[in-house]
Amino acid sequence: MEVTTGIFKAAENIFRNNKGSILRTIIYTIGHFAIAITVLMLVADVSFVIALTDAIIEPLANSIWYFILDKWWTSKNLNKS
Repeated sequence: MEVTTGIFKAAENIFRNNKGSILRTIIYTIGHFAIAITVLMLVADVSFVIALTDAIIEPLANSIWYFILDKWWTSKNLNKS
């Protein structure tokens, strides 16, 4: 029970301290799914299932990259103030 409570508290702290970055990351990821599926189906002429698979895996990696970039970027901008 204590472990579970600790995990939820840690997750709550992470969310509270990164709310803006997390929201932007989620919105970016959803948009990327839709764009990737559309482009793959139109340009590469692949089936929806293949496009969907690629559209899920590749943006997840990009969303992690974006979160790291956003945290770094905002830390640099805060230091300039």
